[in-house]
Amino acid sequence: MIESIKAHSLRIIYTSFLSFACSVTTGQTLQHAYSLQELESMMLANSKAVLGVTNTVESARFAVRTAQAVPNPQIEVLNGTRTPRTSTTNIDGTLKTISVTQDLDMPWHRIPRVDAATANLGAAQANEAAFKSDMVAKLRVRYFELIRRLAEERASKEDSKLMEGIRSRIALRVETGEAARFELFKADAELLNTQKLAQSAGSRIKYARAGLRALVGAQLPEQFSIHDFGVELPPPPPIEKLRDHILQNNPELTRARAERQQLDSKLNQEKAFRFPKIALRADQDLDSEYKHKRIGVALTLPLWDWRSGPIGEASARLSQSVNELAYQEFSLLQSLEAAYQQYEIAQSQMFALESGIVRQAANAVRVVEIAYKAGEKGFLEVLDAQRVYRSARNELIVARFELASAWTEIERLRATVPDNPN
Repeated sequence: MIESIKAHSLRIIYTSFLSFACSVTTGQTLQHAYSLQELESMMLANSKAVLGVTNTVESARFAVRTAQAVPNPQIEVLNGTRTPRTSTTNIDGTLKTISVTQDLDMPWHRIPRVDAATANLGAAQANEAAFKSDMVAKLRVRYFELIRRLAEERASKEDSKLMEGIRSRIALRVETGEAARFELFKADAELLNTQKLAQSAGSRIKYARAGLRALVGAQLPEQFSIHDFGVELPPPPPIEKLRDHILQNNPELTRARAERQQLDSKLNQEKAFRFPKIALRADQDLDSEYKHKRIGVALTLPLWDWRSGPIGEASARLSQSVNELAYQEFSLLQSLEAAYQQYEIAQSQMFALESGIVRQAANAVRVVEIAYKAGEKGFLEVLDAQRVYRSARNELIVARFELASAWTEIERLRATVPDNPN
């Protein structure tokens, strides 16, 4: 079904959705209305959580420099005295020793160490991209939820206002004896119910607003508004193309592959520790009569410890990362399938409700109200028609929100993150 509407722009999704929500506030005049793009930019530029992940990347970048650094030489200077054990000679005086030791960073040690640090940097960068993608997805869901709550409040206020008018007409008819008092009781109960729903909708708006501000940060005012025009949601690409795109570019998979490469380099590094460590050493002894110079090589031989424990641990962790990567690939593809199915279901429900059900229910309400005024229909029939209309309208609001949520999940799997202007 999705292929038959790929060319259709989904601006209608929230253009009509926001017709319920426009001009709805908490009773305060708001100076600036934020768009979704503005909120995303604010969050990426100022969120402490995002900045913390960026600091992790900087730490990994400096860790690469640490791995590439050449060992510093060790210099020893010893001062002492030289005294003969017998008095047959008068040789005496000071003794000074200078020693310089330079560890050699051999390729079999250096290359695996640098490779592990580089892979760790790649994992940190992929983790940053994945974290930003998740944060943007959460913000979009919160944004669409706020739009939904605003639409629900608008609809509830319209219902309450409509019931107030109907209740006034019924009260007048009861006073003139044209209607039974039972209808007035029923109208009072229905009016209280619509007022309760409107009050609950206002509380849900405050909750959604607080959740959105928690993601963006304290730089977003407590009382803020969002743009009251539609949000264009472009149709996602075909699922066949997305499968290949996700397997190649999803940051979670990129991070898992980088961690696997890091563990592979760690295993090579542990194996390299079996080779001797080599250091050059030069000594010079100075006394009152002689100058002694020595130069040689120092070897650290792995005679007793063959690194079997660290090598086995690194090998097991590498095997674990391989299995986790395979599971993650399968899990992401399943999440994509579920998101596409949810998208198709919500889309079919939305078009069915928009194209027929809601419109027919609204027409039925108008017809019944006209018949009620003419005395051809009872008040209970008016209430039934209004309930059908409200139910269809609320289902349409929910369907639009679910469609936006499914679209957001697909975009999260695609790892589409807006550019950060800062």
